[in-house]
Formats: sequence, C-alpha cells, structure tokens
Amino acid sequence: MTAPAAPPAPTASSTSPAPAVRRAKWRSGGLGLLAWVAGIGFCLPALWMLLTSLHSESDAATNPPSVLAPLTLDGYREFFSAGASPWPPLINSVTASLFSTLFVLVLALPAAYALSIRRVRKWTDVMFFFLSTKMLPVVAGLLPVYLFAKNVGMLDNVWLLVILYTSMNLPIAVWMMQSFLADVPVSIIEAAQVDGARLPTILFRVVAPIAAPGIAATALICFIFSWNELLFARVLTGVVAQTAPVFLTGFVTSQGLFLAQLCAASVVVSLPVLAAGFAAQDKLVQGLSLGAVK
Repeated sequence: MTAPAAPPAPTASSTSPAPAVRRAKWRSGGLGLLAWVAGIGFCLPALWMLLTSLHSESDAATNPPSVLAPLTLDGYREFFSAGASPWPPLINSVTASLFSTLFVLVLALPAAYALSIRRVRKWTDVMFFFLSTKMLPVVAGLLPVYLFAKNVGMLDNVWLLVILYTSMNLPIAVWMMQSFLADVPVSIIEAAQVDGARLPTILFRVVAPIAAPGIAATALICFIFSWNELLFARVLTGVVAQTAPVFLTGFVTSQGLFLAQLCAASVVVSLPVLAAGFAAQDKLVQGLSLGAVK
C-alpha cells in the first residue's frame, strides 16, 4: 500500500497577492488621489484670493496674473485706513449672525424634541411645512418685508436682520436637529423624568450635552448662512446697520474695481467664519457624521 502523496510546496505565484486585491489597492489609491485633487481644487480660489490680496493694485490687475510679483500689505492698509471704516459693518455682521444663531438654537431644540423624541401628531406634516417654507424664492418676500419694516420704523436696524435671519434659518435648523435628536436614547430621558427633572432641565442638561455635536454643526451652518446673506441686508440697511457683505459691494465703484483691496477685504470678512469652523471642526465632523453608520 502506497503512502499518500505530499501536498505540493507553495510557489511564489500562490503566495503573491491576488489580482483582485491588487486592483482594490489601485482603486483605493486612485480614489485617494482624486480626493486630494478635488480638495486642492476647492481651496485654490481661496488661496488665489489670499495671494492677490498681498499684491499691489498694478500687479493684481495684470493679465495674465503676475503670480511671482512682490508681496505687500498695502491692500490691507488701505482697507482699514482709507475711506469708510470697516469696523461698524463687521460688528453688525457679528451681532446679526451671533444673536440669530442663538435664537435659532433656543427655538429649534424644543421643536426638534417634539418632532423626534416626544413626537406630536402628524409630525411628518409639520416637517413638510418647515421644508415648504424654504421653497419660496427670497425675492418674492422682499417687497412685503420692506413695506413692513418701513411701516414699523425698523429700516436700517440690525435687529430687523436678527429677526429675519432667525426665521430664515429656523426650518433648516429644525430639520437638522430632528435627525440628531432621534439618536438620543429615550431611556436616559425617562430616567431623568423619574428623578423629577422638568422639560427645560431635560432639554438643556440631558438632551443638549448628548446632541452637542449635532447642535454645533447646526449652529455653524446657521452662522455661515447669516454671515453670507446679502439681498435683505442690501435692501433693508443703509449706513447704521450695514453688514460686511454689503460693505464689500462698495469696492465696485465708477472708478473701477480695486482688485487687491477687494481681495484683502474678502479675506478679512472670511476670517470669522474660518475661525468658527476651525474651532468647531471636531464637533462639526461628529455632527455631520451622526447617523451615517448604524
């Protein structure tokens, strides 16, 4: 009786990675490279704006652009010293954006709680109503808002912008926070109720800390929307309540476009949003990724 044959020794071809594994690595590397190219492409306009702000007006106006031109801070000096002061518009933008965002969060948290945890009757109809308010073109409501502000004497008033930005951002804030609060464990809320906690305590001391990443993401998006709003601020303000985006439009004059100074002003106006995004980047990533992996 013959002994069974020994298994064949492994060869180099049998130990090498399978073709499917190699293709997966190449595909992953290609997607990573594509992501880097897309990221650089998105950042390129902002970097170009920063570079142009550091050029003189003559170098910024050349065609093709003079990339290797000498750098200077003249654009920033002229922005802060020449003509009207930029500080009142910047303060108005900060006031309108911060207060409107704060009011949105205070109003959206109870609404999202009623639509996600303690759901009211026909809550889907309520969500559709919130969504339908964003379907109206902004221009269609411009004249009624202007006439109302004129009749109540609130033209060129920063608090009118606070009210408008609050009403404009509230629907999207409720939609976002409803999805975030839906992931809050109901058992924690029931335990707080057993301990005698009332609704305000539950909202701000139990639900809010758990949903902090989602709240931070909602606050940042509302702040950006308020900071960038131009149409209502352009029509409803004049001198006293002028915001930073309206102030930027003043650089387009009959004498021409001061490109370097405009880019310097744009960089300065963009800094608060960039600072807020950098400070809340961890919470923002956590908030935007909530519910992505179940």
